[in-house]
Amino acid sequence: MTCDEARILLHALLDNELDAGHAREVEAHIVSCPACAAELSAQRDMQRVLADADLRYTAPASLRARIEASLPQPQPQPQRQQPSRRSVLRGFAMGSAVSALAASGVVALVLRQDDQQRILSEVVSAHLRSLQAGHLIDVVSTDQHTVKPWFNGKLDVAPPVIDLTAQGFTLVGGRLDYIDARAIGAVVYKRRQHVVNLFVSQTSNAEYRAPKTETMQGFNCRRWGNRGLNFWAVSDLAPDELAEFVDKFEAAMKG
Repeated sequence: MTCDEARILLHALLDNELDAGHAREVEAHIVSCPACAAELSAQRDMQRVLADADLRYTAPASLRARIEASLPQPQPQPQRQQPSRRSVLRGFAMGSAVSALAASGVVALVLRQDDQQRILSEVVSAHLRSLQAGHLIDVVSTDQHTVKPWFNGKLDVAPPVIDLTAQGFTLVGGRLDYIDARAIGAVVYKRRQHVVNLFVSQTSNAEYRAPKTETMQGFNCRRWGNRGLNFWAVSDLAPDELAEFVDKFEAAMKG
């Protein structure tokens, strides 16, 4: 294990996120590397300082009073009138129009949107699972030529693995995950201490679909489609940084 690989995993070691095998590899490297041992000691000291620090702040009661005073006051509701024959007939007409729209395929569109939200929820749940100890990486490597072949034979289509270290997103490995009851590949990157999971699955739709960012459970997810593949990049990075990751990944794919 090199110093670059060990330093990427130091925080995961401190937070007990590595499985036993990977933890032993990092610890063995630290024993023989004074520089990495010093880095681990410094991070442990910082962890203790943050744990001992009281970072809580209680807002004064006067702040609550000012906020409540600034809120708009509720307006009295007008007295409800009895429905007239004309309004009842208008309601029947609107119901008929909705039925006609449903027959023309609008309901199918809504179902597709619901399905997309369900899959997005599964993607975010998979990202959360990966942050638990021992779930982040199946193959640990900063070398794309090691990570990509690892997927061969495990999936119908191996995901593209691109080294974006020079662009500020460090490749740290990959793993298998399951979305929509199917096995898919997840390529793992890090930016500072933020994990970026890039989920990739095969699709019959070969059309390019522009990236779109959505937020769920406090995580940002940027999804798009290209070359018969669906992509979901999930992280707690700010939306602009996640968009930067996707732009650089797409540019590298074209290159």
